[in-house]
This record gives sequence, C-alpha cells and structure tokens, in this order.
Amino acid sequence: DSTRVLINAGDYVFAANGSVISFPGYYAVMSRDEKDTTLPTLTAGEILQLHNITPEQHFTEPPPRFTEASLIKELEEKGIGRPSTYVPIISTIVDRKYVTVEQRRFMPLELGKKINEVMKLHFPRIVDIGFTAEIETELDRVEEGEQEWVGVIRDFYEPFKTTLAEAEKTIEAVEWPVEEIDEFCPDCGKQLVIKTGRFGQFISCSNYPECKYSRPIFDKLGIACPDDGGDIIRRRTKRGRIFYGCSNFP
Repeated sequence: DSTRVLINAGDYVFAANGSVISFPGYYAVMSRDEKDTTLPTLTAGEILQLHNITPEQHFTEPPPRFTEASLIKELEEKGIGRPSTYVPIISTIVDRKYVTVEQRRFMPLELGKKINEVMKLHFPRIVDIGFTAEIETELDRVEEGEQEWVGVIRDFYEPFKTTLAEAEKTIEAVEWPVEEIDEFCPDCGKQLVIKTGRFGQFISCSNYPECKYSRPIFDKLGIACPDDGGDIIRRRTKRGRIFYGCSNFP
C-alpha cells in the first residue's frame, strides 16, 4: 500500500513517502532491497522516537533532453504528425540549425530559440499542441472522405491571414549572432565571421555591406573527387534535396 506519513514535531512537520507491505507475496522467500522505500506499519497518533537527523540538500532535476526516440514518442502521444512525417520533422530541425545533436540528445541552438520566441509571441494558435493535433485529425477525415477539404482550409486560413498580416507589421528584424573565425577576408583584410542565412550557415566578411565577400561552409565527406582530387562535399538543390559534388565546382 502506497503510504504518506506526516510527523508533527513542535513547529515542524516531517513527511515520509513509501509503501507498507500488506501481503508478503514472494517477499516471504526473497529479501527486499535495502534501498527500497518500505515503511513500518504506523497508526495515527503514535509517539515516535527521534534517533537522528541527517541534513541533505536536493535540487529539482530538469527533464532530460529529447532523443530521437523520445521525441517521436512525445509526438505520438500528443497526436502530432504521422509515422511518415516523423523523419522529415527531425531532419528539418537539425538541417535548419534549430537544434544540434550532442551525445544523441537534441540541444537547442540560438536560431531555434529565437524562432520559438517569435512564433509563440505572434502565432500562439499555430504552435499550440492541441491545434496541431486537431488539424491532423481533420485532415485525416478529409482523406477518408468524411469532410470537405475546402471548409477545413477556409476555417484555418481566414483567421491565419489576419494574424499573418498583423505579424508582418509588428515583427522586428532579428539580428542573428555571428561567430568569428581565425581567418581574414581576402578582399579587404577584415575579420571573417560565420553567419546564419535562409539556407543555413555561411562565411561572410564582417565589413558587410561595404565588402560583399562570402563563401559557403562545405560539409566535407573525407572523399577525394575522382576527376581532380578536390573534396567531395554534401550540397543542396534550391528545393532542399541533398546531392554530392566536387568542392571545385564549377
């Protein structure tokens, strides 16, 4: 039986949470773990004897960071997405530098934090978990022929159009943080920095817009090009699809 005991001692109240064995079961032949939380059988009003006090400080631990598996489990429990969309969701938040993966756990990056702040402030209904799950359910009904898609889209878009127009007037430009690298601009000699743009991170001159020098950050695979010996790198098309090419292109 799960038990909570409150012990009055002058101006103080001590609490003990644990369990009381009402039926021994297999404990009749098997000893209990010394670290278990079994309490002795107590009765209301019973006088207890103080043996000692051990002062210890405990801090509340934050919930663990999501792993790929625990994030998918959370999406399933909240009714967000479908099995076919779980992988694109995860690849999107990583590819767009919203999060990074450290020891198989997702860690939020500055870009992800800022976008989250903007979305919660200006589009609270869109990022609401209940709203997302509701839309998923309505789209399922459309697929099954139980609901007309035009009505679903109209009910969503009409209020969204108003919210979007208002947001375009009030959202202020966000200055993304830049990271200096140990290299100088070949055109003007100023410090080079890593910036974040629409298609991810790139290297730019800190003297922009006076100096327009910039170059992409190559995702090298450690493989030599069979034609000229350059690095084979991971690239993206304008539609976001990944392909592999030589770093010396064109």
